Amino acid sequence: MTDISYQPTLAGLRAFAAVAEKHHFSLAAAGLGLSQSTLSQALSSLEAGLGVQLIERSTRRVFLTPEGQQLLAYAHAVLDAAAQFSAAAAGVADPLQGTMRLGLIPTVAPYVLPAVLAGVSERLPELNLRVIEDQTERLLTGLREGAVDAALLALPTDAGGMTEIPIYDEDFVLALPPGHALAGKRRVPPAALADLPLLLLDEGHCLRDQALDICRNAGVRAQLANTRAASLATAVQCVTGGLGVTLIPQTAVEVEAERSGLALAYFAAPRPGRRIGLVFRTSSGREESYRRLADIIGDVIAARHQIDRVR
Repeated sequence: MTDISYQPTLAGLRAFAAVAEKHHFSLAAAGLGLSQSTLSQALSSLEAGLGVQLIERSTRRVFLTPEGQQLLAYAHAVLDAAAQFSAAAAGVADPLQGTMRLGLIPTVAPYVLPAVLAGVSERLPELNLRVIEDQTERLLTGLREGAVDAALLALPTDAGGMTEIPIYDEDFVLALPPGHALAGKRRVPPAALADLPLLLLDEGHCLRDQALDICRNAGVRAQLANTRAASLATAVQCVTGGLGVTLIPQTAVEVEAERSGLALAYFAAPRPGRRIGLVFRTSSGREESYRRLADIIGDVIAARHQIDRVR
């Protein structure tokens, strides 16, 4: 009589499945890399625990009993589930396999994602990126709460419990209405912002704070335009329409200048800019894997946008 509390071992189930497939003990043992006595013992233990004979043995033949035929499919199901469990555990152990939730701020995501997604797909084919675009503080909250695995943010974040891996530096470019007197200039002093109506993004965008910091560092007070935008794309459209000027990161220049027709000017050295990096929870214990991901992201962005990598 079968004891329903008995828990079969994987070794016993593997022995049963192998003998059922090979109809031969020595061939089954060789396939599992076991001695024949070890395989026979594992199978006998399984039968004894179940109280059911699974394999009928004779001097000439090895074949399944009716009970064995009925239970074989269940043995295969358990072995398949165990293999899937091991594969899933490998993916959990290596964050570069399976699904990763990657956060990006709105002034980064639209401009680097095509290169990042293509590059990561090519170099990490087992990684499935799930993209989450949001403002810095909400992404940091997602990181703290475990809803986001890692995020591309402007550094430093000054967030406790986080590790930051710098990836690249990029300049800010002055976006101007078409025909503006500064259009095409390449040595514009940041102090010139004192005389220009500066159009800022809404509160919560780190680019807003960075623009104000540039004015502060230049010793000038920003002359703010009456318009504020929720996205960089909207800000650029407002600039094109003559409502002010704004700052755009170097990675955004190609996209925004091409689709809007706005004019550009470049700051004198040392040019103001920002540093972008990968941020993740220090407690995750995944620094080695995330450094590899950061290197890949940096390589593909640098190749696409000709920006300076941080090594």
